[in-house]
Amino acid sequence: MRFELLCVSKRPSRWVSLASDEYLVRLQNQLAVVCRELAPAANAATPAQQRSKEGDTIMRAIPAGASMIALDERGEQWNTAELAQHLTQWQQQARDVVFVIGGAEGLAPEVNAAAAQCWALSRLTLPHQLVRVIVLEQIYRAWSWLQGHPYHRV
Repeated sequence: MRFELLCVSKRPSRWVSLASDEYLVRLQNQLAVVCRELAPAANAATPAQQRSKEGDTIMRAIPAGASMIALDERGEQWNTAELAQHLTQWQQQARDVVFVIGGAEGLAPEVNAAAAQCWALSRLTLPHQLVRVIVLEQIYRAWSWLQGHPYHRV
């Protein structure tokens, strides 16, 4: 089983790559976590068309049998213990888990509808590149907590 962050974005900024790589290295040999970028839709006349085009691309990129978790400000907010519970459940299910970070116009309704869960990091609208870093850090934090590692302190 593996975890994947599927990000609709151009190549990440240097600071995002550095921060993301920090957590990917920390998780190495513990959890299989990868990041993959999908190109934003080009030539969309409206925000709705852009979401729709990107939604089609996202749905094609989800591996068969994987659980999709949509990152959306209208989703459920989880604390560290709840995320750790989800990590445990996902591992027990032995299915790949794909966290989807939408493009500048957000996620298409069909992506949210197809998601097993919608996760809100905050009610705030966050920059997509920052969301990538936060998701990786939170996965690392929850995993550390499950392992009894002192990274997470309650």
